[in-house]
Amino acid sequence: MSRAKSSSKLAGVTVLAVCLAGAGQALAGPMPETENGRYALSPAGDGVLRLDTRTGAVSTCNNSGAGWACYAVPDERAAMDAEIGRQQADIVRLQAENERLKADLASREPTAQGKIEEPLPKSDSLKKSEPKVAEGERKIEIPLPSDRDMDRMMSFLERAWQRLIEMANRLQRDASGKI
Repeated sequence: MSRAKSSSKLAGVTVLAVCLAGAGQALAGPMPETENGRYALSPAGDGVLRLDTRTGAVSTCNNSGAGWACYAVPDERAAMDAEIGRQQADIVRLQAENERLKADLASREPTAQGKIEEPLPKSDSLKKSEPKVAEGERKIEIPLPSDRDMDRMMSFLERAWQRLIEMANRLQRDASGKI
């Protein structure tokens, strides 16, 4: 084959490839958004970080055995905005409760203010007042220990005291024998 023929064939193939590439793009429709610059990719660890330049969402993409998978990174700003929203709702609720309590307090009967005409009865401040019991209510009674219980307790204390004295005597004998 001559050089001119192979050169014209090569030019024809090149023109055909360019035409087919242009036709392929025209037939395919709009370009994918990754080619349009919507996503910015940065290598990170064993995968990439993907930033959506329109929404600001960040995802981590990793190649597991089954293929590439992207997972959204928790957005601290969204969590903070949600917490601020909860706190503002609490403030509104507390303000409403405060207003309700103020209105409730204002609707009560007024308390005595200023000087009272009649003197108050004198009472002994050191004397303990006995609790008043309304009719029909039960009184609380604490049963005292019986004589038998007291005897048992005294017997126990006597035995414990005797053992303590015996221990003290033993320590004194041991200490005096060693010195």
